Amino acid sequence: MSRIVVKVGSSSLTTDDGHIDPERLSRLVDAVAAARHRGDDVVLVSSGAIAAGLGPLGLPERPSDLATQQAAASVGQGALMAQYSDRFARLGLTVGQVLLTVDDVTRRGHYRNAHQTFAKLLELGIVPIVNENDTVATSEIRFGDNDRLAALVAHLVHADLLVLLSDVDGLYTAHPSEPGSRLIATVAGDADLDGIDIARVGSAVGTGGMVTKVEAARIATAAGIPVVLTSAANAAGALEHQGVGTRFESTGKRRSSRLLWLAHASQTKGAVLLDDGAVRALTERGASLLAAGVTGVEGTFSAGDPIDLVSPVGTVIARGLVNFDSAELPALLGRSTVDIVAELGPDYDREVVHRDDLTVLLGR
Repeated sequence: MSRIVVKVGSSSLTTDDGHIDPERLSRLVDAVAAARHRGDDVVLVSSGAIAAGLGPLGLPERPSDLATQQAAASVGQGALMAQYSDRFARLGLTVGQVLLTVDDVTRRGHYRNAHQTFAKLLELGIVPIVNENDTVATSEIRFGDNDRLAALVAHLVHADLLVLLSDVDGLYTAHPSEPGSRLIATVAGDADLDGIDIARVGSAVGTGGMVTKVEAARIATAAGIPVVLTSAANAAGALEHQGVGTRFESTGKRRSSRLLWLAHASQTKGAVLLDDGAVRALTERGASLLAAGVTGVEGTFSAGDPIDLVSPVGTVIARGLVNFDSAELPALLGRSTVDIVAELGPDYDREVVHRDDLTVLLGR
């Protein structure tokens, strides 16, 4: 038994004029249902809410402005779920809707609640169907694409495999239409992508394209989750582990949810600037960040918010949960904890960022 997250984009569910294609949706449901009946847990991350709203609203094409997109999503999400619910029910399965915003994977309490919801749905035999909550998301608080969302959901539910479905059957060395272009069967690491212009080798349909799919694959594989990238037409084969498309092998070990969240899901509220000694302490010794190593503060944030930790040359070398408000820190910069406690009291006997709440993004 495996736990699989399947992501399908709008281009794989829609007709040429941008409306939901019932036949394409049915083929996807058949593939997911077959995997579920084999005993696999499946979470479906599905785009298509806006597309499903075009017909009911009488819109000829996808709107460009956010307000109309949100209106279409509001109408279309229900219509899309109705189609999924009907087709899965015919195959003896019940679906559950899960709408996520950035807050659900950036704030610790929300993240924990989302994990518990998925766990209970899967325990009950439900097929969770996930989408970004387009109706309330603003341009400032969007995932931007469901590929990244799917990678984060895969980690959230402790998936064994992430399947990214597109309108191309895998990653090619060049655009599939170009002479000599060949399918890349396996990607073991970034070295296998050297010389490939990711921006030009895949689909230009939807909000993601090949760039976001490769980035999603990097997020998932770095957390120990292999990824299969292929077309929606190959969904059944991918779920049967038939070796279709491009397989991205895992490059790291499963990380704690908090650290993956900090590295890939959190929108930071500000930054602290570090001296060279603090950079070495974080990257070489795995130490906590103390006030003595901080040289400056940028932005406005509160204790508990995620912030960037920036080297003297301006590189973000780590990300962490800060233990002080931005207004408190300037008076503490460059001072030892002993001195701070002696002046301000025992409530200040804490790190700026504890090492358990910190993830290093790159070396010095």
